[in-house]
Amino acid sequence: MRRPLTRPQGPGIALLWDLLTFERLMTNQVIHLIYWAGLALIAIGAFGAIGAAVGVAIRDPFPFGLLLAIPVVVGGLLVMAALILLWRSFCEFYVAIFKISEDLAVLRAGLDNERPAPPPARASTRAPGA
Repeated sequence: MRRPLTRPQGPGIALLWDLLTFERLMTNQVIHLIYWAGLALIAIGAFGAIGAAVGVAIRDPFPFGLLLAIPVVVGGLLVMAALILLWRSFCEFYVAIFKISEDLAVLRAGLDNERPAPPPARASTRAPGA
């Protein structure tokens, strides 16, 4: 059986220890940053769709430019809403996977602590060959 490693004390050393030993997963904190970065990229794409609609409305004559710009704006906003839902579900999937991993680690540690000692070996009382 593997001897558990002792965690060093101190804020900087403990963080370095966590990074090097994988005793504590850092992905839950990182996935939040990734989620917000993805939302920022989706927002930039939405602003691009709205800018394209404004460009179409300005470039073409009045009735036709406006008639072309409205579907571009609506389509861009619908695509943005779908991307937000997909990105959220993607990030929640990864958070759930890491939560399952943490729960399994806790269960494994609990089983190791509750496991009874094996019973001592008994000598057989039966006669040989019987």
